[in-house]
Amino acid sequence: MAETQTEKPKSSWLNLLIDWGPVLTFFGIYRYYAPGDPNDSIAVIGAALRATGAFVVAAIIALILSKVVLGRISRMLALSTVLIIGFGALTIVLADPFWIQIKPTAFYAFFGTVLLAGWYKGKALLQWALEAAFEGLSDEGWLKLSRNWGLFFFVLAAVNEGLRYFFNVENGKFGVWVDAKLWVFLPLSFLFTFTQIPMLLRHGLSTGEEAKVIENPPTE
Repeated sequence: MAETQTEKPKSSWLNLLIDWGPVLTFFGIYRYYAPGDPNDSIAVIGAALRATGAFVVAAIIALILSKVVLGRISRMLALSTVLIIGFGALTIVLADPFWIQIKPTAFYAFFGTVLLAGWYKGKALLQWALEAAFEGLSDEGWLKLSRNWGLFFFVLAAVNEGLRYFFNVENGKFGVWVDAKLWVFLPLSFLFTFTQIPMLLRHGLSTGEEAKVIENPPTE
């Protein structure tokens, strides 16, 4: 008798941990090692390198958890992990936090371009990137969601570039940029996700699927 394949259990908390765990790890490790004097550039760089190393390790762990526990690795998560490892390696090898600061810009600009190019051609590439399915959502709903996230990603890329320019090691304000990853990007992403729910409900999203939308935001 053939064995019945059981579906991997889904956990909303695990989804959020996989998405935001590496960022929270980066924030926590940097804050632990951050020097009292933000103008001590050598100490700031040292803290940034430790945080970056922990960021890379946490991203790899999140990738493994996604595969083992959830039974899948979304394309967006895979690309994000590759970028974290790549830009993280540059940061550590060159001892220059510039590279980890520009990583979000690269991620947001890339996916913003991909999603808007797909929308222009009538293809909802957000579903392809997330490998998620929201019950009842029409093709038009997916297309609009892809367009909206594509535009929002460019907004986030611009915000990161502004923060990176004004808050860096050179001017003694790198810690402000680190704080922004937790207190700016995370709230903005959740707020934007919430604003999309009314539109999704108008395009067929089944009642009760709102939580699933919130649990699967496209994050860096």
